[in-house]
Amino acid sequence: MSDPSQAAILERPAVPDIAVARAILPFYLPHRPVRGRLVRLGPLAEALLTRHDAHPAVIALTGQALALAGALATALKFTGSFSVQAKGDGPVGMLLADCTDRGELRGYAKADPDRLAALLASDPAPDAAALLGQGYLAFTVDQGPHTERHQGIVAIEGAALADMALNYFATSEQLDCFVQLACARVATPEGPRWQAAALVLEKIAGAGGVGPDLDEAAQTEAWHTARTLAGTLRDAELLNEAIAPEELLFRLFGAEGVAADRARPLSYGCRCSRARLAGILDGFSADDLDHMTVDGDIVMTCEFCNFDFRFPRAAMRGTDPAPTP
Repeated sequence: MSDPSQAAILERPAVPDIAVARAILPFYLPHRPVRGRLVRLGPLAEALLTRHDAHPAVIALTGQALALAGALATALKFTGSFSVQAKGDGPVGMLLADCTDRGELRGYAKADPDRLAALLASDPAPDAAALLGQGYLAFTVDQGPHTERHQGIVAIEGAALADMALNYFATSEQLDCFVQLACARVATPEGPRWQAAALVLEKIAGAGGVGPDLDEAAQTEAWHTARTLAGTLRDAELLNEAIAPEELLFRLFGAEGVAADRARPLSYGCRCSRARLAGILDGFSADDLDHMTVDGDIVMTCEFCNFDFRFPRAAMRGTDPAPTP
């Protein structure tokens, strides 16, 4: 039998087996040009957001990105993964969240500790714009290596991540939307826990189910009413899981006759694997592998689950050097 300590080095810990069966509740307003999704990550938020030892401002931004990715991915018909990515020149240089068609969710943010500390010294509660700086926001659908990726990119515009998403829909997709994102550490019966949630509304065309008696002016007014009602929602209500999703929707849109569709699940979805990383290392030359080696091992870290995979250099062959012409 192999040395248990060596086995611990070679294997990764089990991925948390967490699934929230009713994390996403799609809904619509009958005879109104409005459909939407209410998203609550529940225990997924704590499991995903505590994988990294980050500042609360960075954690909250990551949680909002996760909720947004879950909301948008489940509105699409695809097989693969949908990602929300922001890349800027601010203290948080990279923000990434993705969700598969099966609801497997993961995400992370990469921050520069020194630049973040300098920002926090002058602004203890920075918004997304201050954290990300100037850069771009990208939404990407990836259906595998044999399918062309679909990607939309816009410049980062707006103070909050929700504002940045709205700018994307307005400029890239020409869609009328409402987006509210919330993430905070809140009191629960089990103690303080991170919670993340989203409310997303979309104006749909008349062919999408609006009654024939609703002309264009009436549709515009109905959309304005729905947005106004959604705007009364406070983050504390959105994050409060003591309020059932259906109850929350009725509080907001009961006068409009809101109706819910079948709920969708979300689950902990880091998809890293030792075999996949070993395959990547196999593509490097022996010299490259030597340069990666520290104390006899090559270490590759999964940015999503923050786990170090260790590969003994002696076990990695590498590619043969190219012949000299």
